[in-house]
Amino acid sequence: MFSLSLRLARAAAVLLVAAGPALADPRPAFSPFGDVKYAAGFSHFDYVDPGAPKGGRLSLSALGTFDSLNPYIVRGVAVQGTELTTDSLMVASSDEPDSFYGLLAESIDVAADFSTVTFRLRPEARFADGSPVTSADVAATWQTLRYKGDPNWRQRLGDIAGVDAPDPATVHVRFAMKGLRTLPVAIATMPVLPAAYLASHDLDQPGLEPLPGSGPYRVAAVEAGRGITYERRADYWARDLNVNRGRYNFDRISIDYYRDRDIEFEAFKAGATDFREEFTSRLWATGYVGPAFDKGFVKRGEVADERPTGIQAFFLNLRREKFQDVRVRRAIGLAFDFEWSNKALFYGAYSRMASIFENSVLAAHGWPSSAELAILEMYRGQIPDAVFGGPYMPAATDGSGNIRDRLKAARDLLAAAGWTVSEGKLVNARGESFEIEVLSDEPVMARIFQPFVQNLQRLGFAARYREVDPTSYQLRRQNFDYDVISQRFALGATPTTELRDLWGSENADAPGSLNLSGIKDPVVDMLISRMIGAESRPDYMTAAHALDRVVMWNDYIIPQWYKSSRTIAWWDRFGQPATAPVYDLGVVDTWWFDPARGAAIDAGKAP
Repeated sequence: MFSLSLRLARAAAVLLVAAGPALADPRPAFSPFGDVKYAAGFSHFDYVDPGAPKGGRLSLSALGTFDSLNPYIVRGVAVQGTELTTDSLMVASSDEPDSFYGLLAESIDVAADFSTVTFRLRPEARFADGSPVTSADVAATWQTLRYKGDPNWRQRLGDIAGVDAPDPATVHVRFAMKGLRTLPVAIATMPVLPAAYLASHDLDQPGLEPLPGSGPYRVAAVEAGRGITYERRADYWARDLNVNRGRYNFDRISIDYYRDRDIEFEAFKAGATDFREEFTSRLWATGYVGPAFDKGFVKRGEVADERPTGIQAFFLNLRREKFQDVRVRRAIGLAFDFEWSNKALFYGAYSRMASIFENSVLAAHGWPSSAELAILEMYRGQIPDAVFGGPYMPAATDGSGNIRDRLKAARDLLAAAGWTVSEGKLVNARGESFEIEVLSDEPVMARIFQPFVQNLQRLGFAARYREVDPTSYQLRRQNFDYDVISQRFALGATPTTELRDLWGSENADAPGSLNLSGIKDPVVDMLISRMIGAESRPDYMTAAHALDRVVMWNDYIIPQWYKSSRTIAWWDRFGQPATAPVYDLGVVDTWWFDPARGAAIDAGKAP
């Protein structure tokens, strides 16, 4: 690691005297693929109540633990919620797929060839200590995250050739390539930290010292590993901006950590936390009973989810030679009986995932279009032939638990790959046993993963399920010390450079990368580049469909399950806007505390 302090200070001094570019077409908003919904000078987003009262407290929960307030690096386990303390140049609208509106920046000017982008900062923008936010702060943050941030940040900001600060209010960004219209999103949504702080502190170290920011909240209290409380800043510089009107209404937001889902749920039932998104179908079907529910103190419901579900899957670690053969990966996938799990464990609540963009128009659920085939033909011979046929769909069972035909097919695939059963053990030509470990840090997952492991054992694998504590799990995940790991990654409506960290080659071996399978496929890399460089939304969708087919038909992952709705429950102490955001729940930033409802519950009455 290296220190940036002297370099950042000198760079800021030099950049501030450079000649600034003229703004040709400054606008208050940006969308890479078309017009934005809200006109210049709009009053507020449609999904907020601009008259929402301020005050009260929101208590949330999280699983696991934390030992750092620094979310930008690999080292340490970062606490949740730190995004409340920082602002970015622009903010996404939660009822549009890819529109961004000025926050720190009052305008954005994108070159016609997308080679540069220029932001003009608001003169009133301030950090929490009262110091102005300047272009030098943006340049210093970019340089620090680009070279010292975790692999995700290095990847997101890697297409930027330089960030210049010709004057304190102007940020000029130069991209390494022209024509990639989604690239401005990365710098526009980057949190901005003070250059002076970055010059005197080493950002690649974890710690419990809050990072300085310009956001609506500050850290009020921290109990290492157990909880954090954020308090609303009465002096927040942007509280009256149109993008913030009706938002950030709670005086305090606390997040308490629990080591176990069941204990976390009991805390919610007892009123220790206010809101819960339920991810366990067993609890949703059977657990929401008791006095709080009978008296109407707790509400629950299902909210349509318009976001891409992303991917939830078993990730096979291709960095290990035993998983290199696609036939082996496909055989392992056949041992997962989703239909039985859905029937016996999930109360029929889920559908089988079959796409890395599930629940969105980016999912390739039909036959390839002519435009897709034109792209895929470029890679014939480098990709599975099945890509050119029908949509990918994992083999299904009847849900009875009898999967003898599936296991026979898996055994045939393993034999073709050089793995045969000898004395009940799956071995290769050298007599080496095929060992496979499914790693988890959540006790609730044992009932789901154990049947999968037992099916692998029936195939002759020396298979085991191993559960470790959250800290050990995080360390092993960051260092790719696993055979099979389960993970869910949610995506925005228009994913761009983050796809490189999920599926791309460049960071596959970088500790902390989100490419959990370690995919190093040049075709995947080229298709991601096509998405990032798409000139229209139809071109973007075509590239996404092609990428989806290539990843899924290569069996790099074993897809699990998803729902097209989100199941939520909350203590009925809160007010909500009449219109909910399409791409977010909006609990933290659009709900508010209702004193009358809170008093009714405290008095033992239904609101």
